[in-house]
Amino acid sequence: MPNAPKNAGQNNSAKAANVPFEDALKKLETIVTAMESEDLPLETLLSKYEEGTRLARSCQEKLAEADLKIHQLELTAVGEMKLKPLAAPEIAGE
Repeated sequence: MPNAPKNAGQNNSAKAANVPFEDALKKLETIVTAMESEDLPLETLLSKYEEGTRLARSCQEKLAEADLKIHQLELTAVGEMKLKPLAAPEIAGE
């Protein structure tokens, strides 16, 4: 892509991050199916691979965020769920 802006990858990454998890996962599955089953030109395969990589990274980030929130949840005395403050990570050697 000789005429593509230098920050085009960053813009696409931002777009992938804004896609809901379920939509990103469906799109990723579609890309994988197309790459496995179709006889695509190399340029198309590379484009799909790049898009799939961005979507996979976005899905991983969203899953990590959800996992962190789940680990932060705790029950209050009255049985309500609330987020507990995130403890600062311990630094080795201290």
